Amino acid sequence: QVSLEESGGGSVQAGGSLRLSCAFTGYISRTTYMGWFRQAPGKEREGVAAMYTRGKRTYYADSVKGRATISQDNASNTVYLQMNSLKPEDTAMYYCAASNSAGSWNSAGDFGYWGQGTQVTVSS
Repeated sequence: QVSLEESGGGSVQAGGSLRLSCAFTGYISRTTYMGWFRQAPGKEREGVAAMYTRGKRTYYADSVKGRATISQDNASNTVYLQMNSLKPEDTAMYYCAASNSAGSWNSAGDFGYWGQGTQVTVSS
């Protein structure tokens, strides 16, 4: 059984940093992407960052490019999202997700495995 569990969220002031972690267990056949999405109240879920597991290529939303880094530790089966220079508009529930489809890195519908989410709140 596949399980993804996020941690590391919290409340920070603008300009601060957080490192989100996603511990995953189980086996996903032909995993393509490991990704982070976020959803703010009243907004659609959006892709923040993803890693193509076969070639380690990374992808970022324009809104976080230069401020976010996605990485993976294969030894511990953990995916990280380092977020720096946080802004109030980064406030959202952040979800870790895994895909084994050939879809887009930032299309939530192409990800079949999701964690419960971790809340990030950035105050000005």
